[in-house]
Amino acid sequence: MIKEYDIRVLPQVAADERRLKELLSRDKGLDARHINGVRILKRSIDARQRTVFVNLKVRAFVNEQPTAPELIKTNYHNVSDRPQVIVVGAGPGGLFAALRLIELDFRPIVLERGKNVHERRLDIALISREAKVNSESNYSFGEGGAGAFSDGKLFTRSKKKGNTDRILSIFCLHGANPNILVDVHPHIGTDKLPAVIQAMRERIISCGGEVHFQTRVDELIIKDNEVKGVIATRHYLTVCKQSERSEGSPTQSEFLGPVILATGHSARDVYKMLHNNKVALEPKGIAVGVRLEHPQTLIDQIQYHCPKGRGEYLPPAEYNFVTQVQDRGVYSFCMCPGGFVVPAASGAEQVVVNGMSPSNRGSRWANSGMVVEIRPEDIIPDATTDPLFAVMHYQEEMERMAYINGGRTQVAPAQRMTDFVNRKISFDLPESSYVPGLISAPLHFLLPQGVSDRLKQGFLNFGKWSHGFLTREACLIGVETRTSSPIRIIRDKDTLQHIQIKNLYPCGEGAGYAGGIVSAAIDGERCAEMLAASY
Repeated sequence: MIKEYDIRVLPQVAADERRLKELLSRDKGLDARHINGVRILKRSIDARQRTVFVNLKVRAFVNEQPTAPELIKTNYHNVSDRPQVIVVGAGPGGLFAALRLIELDFRPIVLERGKNVHERRLDIALISREAKVNSESNYSFGEGGAGAFSDGKLFTRSKKKGNTDRILSIFCLHGANPNILVDVHPHIGTDKLPAVIQAMRERIISCGGEVHFQTRVDELIIKDNEVKGVIATRHYLTVCKQSERSEGSPTQSEFLGPVILATGHSARDVYKMLHNNKVALEPKGIAVGVRLEHPQTLIDQIQYHCPKGRGEYLPPAEYNFVTQVQDRGVYSFCMCPGGFVVPAASGAEQVVVNGMSPSNRGSRWANSGMVVEIRPEDIIPDATTDPLFAVMHYQEEMERMAYINGGRTQVAPAQRMTDFVNRKISFDLPESSYVPGLISAPLHFLLPQGVSDRLKQGFLNFGKWSHGFLTREACLIGVETRTSSPIRIIRDKDTLQHIQIKNLYPCGEGAGYAGGIVSAAIDGERCAEMLAASY
């Protein structure tokens, strides 16, 4: 007999199967001697009251042998002789689109402008060590996309668009810890995610697909309002087999077939290329601000209502804040407990920061984006700026401001949280996880006034709701601008094809239809399905 129960227990009980069996025996009338195992199906922390509880959904195996978690069944088969589809970008949108195409009997040809996930590490290290930003291989560009080295959080509120459990299950099929199927806020970790991404790539290749790295798409081949393929510049190739590589001078190549465009939210040159090709686009709202860093012990004490912190059985604490200030949202974004603040620039004369956490969330710091909603109508372009690109230029100007005030390196401008609220210069800064270093700067003055004023009021609100959160021990690090795409590539809501151009499927964050790893993956699968249905 297999029984499922929703229970609310203390953290020390949730961590001990023997105590869970005792609880089920006592409260549910089961005979503990016959409970052969208890598997946790869902787990969440409830820290709203002074006593912290863990909400569990459990499966008890009574006179039954426990079974392993059930993963979805997939049909990855050889598609080497099937019609090919061009997938531009090897982030979550592109990778999941490619895997779904294989299930649907199409051959994916994945084109990625950056390097593979392991070679990418070397370029990322150079950003911190030598302030060198490779414009084709960085925290935004390369295999795995921005999410590969930006925490690997898998939480999404995008329930209505697809099956999130399916996405998590496919991650597990490729090596992710099955705990992501259990936790309400699943997290792989930036140290574990690269191996999962590599396994996905190897799956695509073993099924007859192709993956080309350092292959940047420069043009769409469009005839009679229909995409026939792409023209790409190839610098370095990995294709079909892991050992099959070639190097040399950049060459241009054509890749023919329908196109799923999954280029990510930082591929600004792609938006300009599309605009030059008269592909319909529209400006889209974003959110900008700073990365806020606290000591993790302080967040634990605040969130778990305990001066001693989280103790032995609780994970590093998270938070989530949102408020309205002057008719715009102010909120925390991409919270990274036990994490690091990282330099996420993707080009010259930029300082951009982001957050990430390893799988153990074991650092001494907690960080989160603290951002203000920006709508296209909030920005008045100057006479030289195309209104379509006004939001994107707004991003660029903030990043350039941070670059200049950081000394034209990857050193980031920073300010103590209380000094920002009180509009004072910080004469010293707290210790930080940000490796390139911080320099004191008056962010209250340097940020756009609408952002600065709203952030100040937001911090005051958050400090009232959560005693101790507004503190001089916390540090604002500038700037956080890459929360989402500033452009939307307009597509038909039913077919997911571009509204004007047949066989072009704008996908994921870069197209303006997703916000995170899971929602981008869901959108990639949907685009693959719509393409297959209309082929």
